[in-house]
Amino acid sequence: MAKALKQLASLRKPMLEDGMPSITNTIDLSIEGMSCASCVNRVETALKGVRGVKTASVNLASERAHIEFGDDNSGKQHISTSVLLDAVTQAGYKAHPVNDAKSASVDSELRKSASLKKERRHLLIAFVLTAPLVVPMLLELLGVHWMPSPWAQMILATPVQFWLGARFYRGAWGALRARAGNMDLLVAIGTSSAYFLSLYHLLFSRGGHLYFETAAVVISLVMLGKYLETKAKQQTSTAIRALQALRPEKALVRRKSGEEVELPIEKLSLGDWVVVKAGEKIPVDGVVRDGLSHVDESLISGESLPVLKEVGLGVTGGSINQEGLLIVETTALGSETLLSKIIRLVENAQAAKAPIQRLVDKVSEVFVPVVILIALVTFLGWGMFSGNWEFALLNAVAVLVIACPCALGLATPTAIMVGTGQAAKAGILIKDAEALELAHSVTCVAFDKTGTLTQGRPVLSSVICVNNDQKEFLQIAASLQSASEHPLAKAVLNKAREDKIKWVSPSEVKTLAGLGLEARSSGVLYLLGSAKLMKQKNVSTESLESKAIELQKKGHTLSYIAESDSQRLLGLMAFRDEVKSSSKETIDRLKQLKIKTIMISGDNLGSAQNIANELGIEEVRADVMPDEKSRIIEEYKSAGEIVAMVGDGINDAPALAAADVGMAMSTGTDVAMHTAGITLMRGEPLLIPDALDISRRTYGKIRQNLFWAFIYNVVGIPLAALGYLNPMLAGAAMALSSVSVVSNSLLLKRWHSSIDSKR
Repeated sequence: MAKALKQLASLRKPMLEDGMPSITNTIDLSIEGMSCASCVNRVETALKGVRGVKTASVNLASERAHIEFGDDNSGKQHISTSVLLDAVTQAGYKAHPVNDAKSASVDSELRKSASLKKERRHLLIAFVLTAPLVVPMLLELLGVHWMPSPWAQMILATPVQFWLGARFYRGAWGALRARAGNMDLLVAIGTSSAYFLSLYHLLFSRGGHLYFETAAVVISLVMLGKYLETKAKQQTSTAIRALQALRPEKALVRRKSGEEVELPIEKLSLGDWVVVKAGEKIPVDGVVRDGLSHVDESLISGESLPVLKEVGLGVTGGSINQEGLLIVETTALGSETLLSKIIRLVENAQAAKAPIQRLVDKVSEVFVPVVILIALVTFLGWGMFSGNWEFALLNAVAVLVIACPCALGLATPTAIMVGTGQAAKAGILIKDAEALELAHSVTCVAFDKTGTLTQGRPVLSSVICVNNDQKEFLQIAASLQSASEHPLAKAVLNKAREDKIKWVSPSEVKTLAGLGLEARSSGVLYLLGSAKLMKQKNVSTESLESKAIELQKKGHTLSYIAESDSQRLLGLMAFRDEVKSSSKETIDRLKQLKIKTIMISGDNLGSAQNIANELGIEEVRADVMPDEKSRIIEEYKSAGEIVAMVGDGINDAPALAAADVGMAMSTGTDVAMHTAGITLMRGEPLLIPDALDISRRTYGKIRQNLFWAFIYNVVGIPLAALGYLNPMLAGAAMALSSVSVVSNSLLLKRWHSSIDSKR
């Protein structure tokens, strides 16, 4: 154990003492005004330019920036939030720090809701002003020739261009100041060209065709696209909103005097006793001190069946008390509650940038300048070739309008937001986008045995004593194990209670990592542990060898007891840990996905092999010390495997960190959970293939989105340059590209866990 803990110090992510990832040197900002992938690059570049910033990741879909920075020599943070806000402002955008006391999603949702109402109002005005310019074009198809007067066209188009379209000019100006390009710049140049050409003809009576309707329609269509995009983006964060809704605002507190007082959640203290009536949400994490009831934890763990809660059992804030009255002692509040940690993990995953996004970032860096160059070549080419400079200008405008990088910026983050949200509903917490992306390519899953494939609640099935005094032997065993939380220790104590055997507390307890323990009881120094420990201490187990072999073949785990000083063997205990009912189906599903399965266990080979044969696991590594698990994972990785490790204990943490993808059962320790890239909120093995499945589907959506985002431009830009698209059709296609990408991501909402599908 000491070696395992020592290895934790070198894990990939910094950890706090409670196992939570360190967030001391990070800041999250909400960003306003981004419209495309180019905007994302500009904000990231501005933030990375601040001295001391290590990394900055900006997400277009969630409108958040995550900044990591270093310490000064005194270990204190040396970057003020105001410096970061100034950097964003100079890049042409607005930023707000995310308040720790209030989730980023709440703040973002409020801003999006207000923005959506404003966009809807402006969109309606744009359509009212644009309709008289478009209707005559439709009437011409019916043989009716009517058109507003040139001055009327100008009066209708001007507010659309400069009032409703002011957002594009502001964005374009910010881009020019930063010597960069974005969607706003393309729209501003394109529509301004059409508008001012028309104004020139009108003012100087050139008699040329007017294109006021082109400028107005393009702006209206772009606004429609952004409105539909915003509405669709809101649907990508439904999982977060559902989790947010679980937070009660008030709690009924029972004082020591018996008086019950209703208090806001923020005024509660640790140790307060909270009264939870039937049908109410449990406001805090805590322990039941009185009462009996079933609790619905479905939105937190994904478990659809109610869980029985009685005195001494823990409850989670946000779960729903069903039929009984519960008195709960508060053990965690605010950001330390499990619900808050889940929300934080999901938010961080949704805000993170997947490795595949690097391709998009590289493309978007040069996208806008290239498009402007193509538009210029189109204008000059058509003008010199045909001599019709107005037609040349319209083709150039079409190139500028259709070449919108919005879809590129939304392709990856929207899929990740929906995928991680659906996974969270099923009880699968994906910590970051990298874990999500890697999980789709996993070729090998390594399992810890106890608590992962088995119940993790072994029972003492056999006791074999050398001197046949079983009661005395059990008393020694219970005394040695009374200070331990190990599952085998609990099995021994449960058996001692059943047989009404009393035990005494041991002294000089020394834990021997992966082997057992050495402790003194009633003046005698004993050894308790595996056959490997007995061999190390020169204790002969030959007298019980035949029975030990027989028990191991049946899948039992063995533990010996001997006197340390005399090296005299006293006997052995055999434990049986039942396999989880869904473990066999889990292995079968992984085989269907063509994924190799491995068991890595500290148990003896006989016990491990027996369970492996029962489940159909292909390879077994037994008698493995805790610090050897990570080495075995590295062996498989060196052989070319993409390895996922599944475990639940502190001794699994190094292996979880070493694996390409770590999956931790939340029934285990905090260290295991926060070392892993994926946390399974239930001790349900079927969530493992589910996690790989949602990862594959999400990655598939990302690739589809990127294909559509690129194909719109690959096909649309040449068509526009060759004169086959007028600016209005180009505007419609551009709006459709963003909406189609977000809508494609939303199809992931149809995914459900295989466990739910069976119910």
